[in-house]
Amino acid sequence: MKLFHRKYGEGQPLIILHGLFGISDNWVTIGRRLAEKFEVYILDQRNHGQSPHSDVFNYYAMVEDLYEFIENHQLFNPIIIGHSMGGKVAMNFALEHPSKVSKLIIVDMSVRKYSARQIHLNIIEAMNTIDLTKIDSREEAGDILSEYIKSERIKLFVLKNLYHINNNRYGWRINLKGISDNLENVFEEIKSSMTFDQPALFIKGGLSDYILEDDYKLIKTIFPLAEFETIKNASHWIHAEKPNELCTLFSKFLEKDCEFI
Repeated sequence: MKLFHRKYGEGQPLIILHGLFGISDNWVTIGRRLAEKFEVYILDQRNHGQSPHSDVFNYYAMVEDLYEFIENHQLFNPIIIGHSMGGKVAMNFALEHPSKVSKLIIVDMSVRKYSARQIHLNIIEAMNTIDLTKIDSREEAGDILSEYIKSERIKLFVLKNLYHINNNRYGWRINLKGISDNLENVFEEIKSSMTFDQPALFIKGGLSDYILEDDYKLIKTIFPLAEFETIKNASHWIHAEKPNELCTLFSKFLEKDCEFI
């Protein structure tokens, strides 16, 4: 599958993978900061953004997509940053193709199995509720989403998936049915007899429960060189809420400044 991507800068390649319901645009600000020192690729994963849709939606397929992308673009020794679902894609890829990854950064995601959270179910229900043939504006769609999603930040995050098909009609870039039908796959645990023996940084949001202290030992069994950092007062959406703090941790781990622009 040929994934849509955004590219910035020059230098060692660095790939950024968004989370569930996300798009590459969510990471452009941070990507541009990193592009002062790296050749940054921000991908839309399958069924998201401007990448192709498929009924197949699992980590095996997403890892293969990433492998194909790296091969097609002839990227050598990339650093991979993954948030949430993108973090699990990155971890699975690093375990299956360890020679293809120099460093790994995982933003607010552990290796354990998760249950579908109410916010995920609310997002799917809200998006399915909107009759895209009858809305006339983004504001109208936003009003409907507000009945299901109380967080203004998450509502705006979801609305980034809305686009004009033509002057009189809107559509979702996301493959809502494909994701909904395969939602359980997104929350699978990572099982591996292999280890990734290169540097890895796991960043936890202080207000998030996606990474718990009890997870550290389990993570270290698979990623023995893992380091752990916490950004205080950040939820799961660290890149939106605390981009400067996130860039500071990136700079420390990558040993190159994440420029503030």
